[in-house]
Amino acid sequence: MAAATLPLIRGFPRGSAFAYRNGRAVAVETFLGDVAQLANLLPERRYVVNLCTDRYRFAVGFAAALLRGQVSLLPPTEAPGVIARVASQHPDVYCLHDAAKVPASLAAMSFPERLAAATTTSRVPEVPAAQVAAIVFTSGSTGQPVPYHKTWGSLVGVALAELEILRLRSGMALVGTVPPQHVFGLEATVLMVMQGGLALHARRPFYPADVRAALAELPRPRGLVIAPVHLRVLLAEPDELPGAEFLLCATSPLSPQLAAQAEARFGTPLYEIYGCTESGGIASRRTTATSEWRAMTGVTLRTDDKGTWVKGGHVALEVPLPDVIALCGAGRFLLHGRTADLVNIAGKRTSLAHLNYHLNSIEGVRDGVFVVPEQQGEAVTRLAAYVVAPGLSSEALLSALRERIDSAFLPRPLHFVDALPRNETGKLPRQSLNQIAASLGSEAEQIRR
Repeated sequence: MAAATLPLIRGFPRGSAFAYRNGRAVAVETFLGDVAQLANLLPERRYVVNLCTDRYRFAVGFAAALLRGQVSLLPPTEAPGVIARVASQHPDVYCLHDAAKVPASLAAMSFPERLAAATTTSRVPEVPAAQVAAIVFTSGSTGQPVPYHKTWGSLVGVALAELEILRLRSGMALVGTVPPQHVFGLEATVLMVMQGGLALHARRPFYPADVRAALAELPRPRGLVIAPVHLRVLLAEPDELPGAEFLLCATSPLSPQLAAQAEARFGTPLYEIYGCTESGGIASRRTTATSEWRAMTGVTLRTDDKGTWVKGGHVALEVPLPDVIALCGAGRFLLHGRTADLVNIAGKRTSLAHLNYHLNSIEGVRDGVFVVPEQQGEAVTRLAAYVVAPGLSSEALLSALRERIDSAFLPRPLHFVDALPRNETGKLPRQSLNQIAASLGSEAEQIRR
């Protein structure tokens, strides 16, 4: 029989660190005191958009909202238009923030500075397992963000399942480059901390120097939770990296070569988590050891003519997975890319993930992506690509691609750009790519005139 309530946190010995912030450890008793104080200060609203950039403040705000029965809305991006759209669909909402600039369309509450000197408590609150704790949203990479309700029970379940499959023990301190508002960032840098007796680093470093500095501030054992796009930039620099006992990556496919480089530089194994917004994390693998994914405890997958479905463990209701998957038996499977990424040109099939992998493996390419032009509709006759490669000519790049992929999939046109509009987790919303295409089209039209 499932528990009616579940603890807010677990696995923390008395006096242990819950977070590291501004060069100091924040004891778990201080965290619980901060949560209790903030819960009493929150306005009487049903929904809260938690935009705190400080990961400790986000965790305090998330926990305080739980205690008040408020649902945390976690949009896929902080773009004002996206937040405004999410807010319009959820009346009785306000924004909790720790920045000077907040969406003008929302009632806002600034995270109180005085909680830094809060009272402490060792009492761990219980939260109803069936309570809706958060509404998370898909990234919008293939259209508009779609909401999914997450109960406290499901969030605790996925955190415990990830802790088990990754074999993490209490006392590990984590730096995360992924925002806590993203489902992976929420699970790996907040929920695993709360349910595993770990400790979080309050900052969300972005630049390689900041990542190195944040890691170096933490005591051992320590780990890094990072998106592939951030990892690639970090490893591109020759600077020595602080040692770590744990590396975790997710949000987009990671090449074995990049994983091997990370393991060599950090001196520790790297693991990936696979999942989606609909299900949360459901499987893991050590990328350099195997291409197969291993499902978490209780999670089962099945396939039919409509695709692959997942249920069990922390996934209470069966949901479809947005990927092409080949089951290998005994809870193991291979991942072949997104269902929406499959393309068929001149009778030949491949996936955009496969093409992107080869594009980004070319020396001199800093970033790149294949796309299916929207105006072609169902009949795909050509692909386009956007690439960041300052030292390469189009002839050199196409020549390198011909050695790696079938000529039917060569990009026509191939656009060189200064940067790709990736969001905080490294994904590329389709709307942002469309804006680039429109701007390039306008420039070409001006040249013709």
